[in-house]
Amino acid sequence: MSTAVADQKPAAPAAVPTFTATLVIRRFDPDVDDEPRWEDFDVELYETDRVLDALHKIKWETDGSLTFRRSCAHGVCGSDAMRINGRNRLACKTLVKDLDISKPIYVEAIKGLPLEKDLIVDMEPFFDSYKEINPFLMAGAVKGGKERKQSPVERARFDDTTKCILCAACTSACPVFWTDGQYFGPAAIVNAHRFIFDSRDEGAGVRLDILNDKEGVWRCRTTFNCTDACPRGIQVTQAIAEVKQAILKGRP
Repeated sequence: MSTAVADQKPAAPAAVPTFTATLVIRRFDPDVDDEPRWEDFDVELYETDRVLDALHKIKWETDGSLTFRRSCAHGVCGSDAMRINGRNRLACKTLVKDLDISKPIYVEAIKGLPLEKDLIVDMEPFFDSYKEINPFLMAGAVKGGKERKQSPVERARFDDTTKCILCAACTSACPVFWTDGQYFGPAAIVNAHRFIFDSRDEGAGVRLDILNDKEGVWRCRTTFNCTDACPRGIQVTQAIAEVKQAILKGRP
């Protein structure tokens, strides 16, 4: 015996909830402004939106002159580092709903580097310091053309500092870097650490001599700002302390 089945319409999809957030952005156009100025924008967002999505919406729908860097948008390239509510973060990894949206969200360029426009700074001084520590493997030829072997324990010794994406979040969170244009900064020291403790590298002495300079590791005041700011979770302050110990006692 057959049973008739009544036609049923599919249920309408539930509406995705939205909310309105106010972003207060520190703007600067060198062709117009003598000093940076704050400008606020009300943006309708979804719960899953990030600060980067909010910036995109402002740029695409409200003010096309808003200027900021971004590339991969997945926390790998590090190009969208900026200060969000007074803390260095990646805009692509910061969910708006995780911030206090009952208050305005303040967004500005990272500190300690020359401001070019809006949220963009000149990264050349940062990369100059990075280049000074010889961020590459320094090793002679292997006899017989064999590979350079390294044990898992030896590899683990510098694993943490290989995670650096050169976003400058740690360096531009450092109060010493803000006031001393000659300080190498945490990111350069982290990248030196990566090679200093690599068992295959033969240039540890050269890098340690460079970082033993008055503007090297001894300028660090151990405030942990750099560790707190790192979007990759690198123990930056610990890496700097280990480089200091290597200078005093030699690489273990």
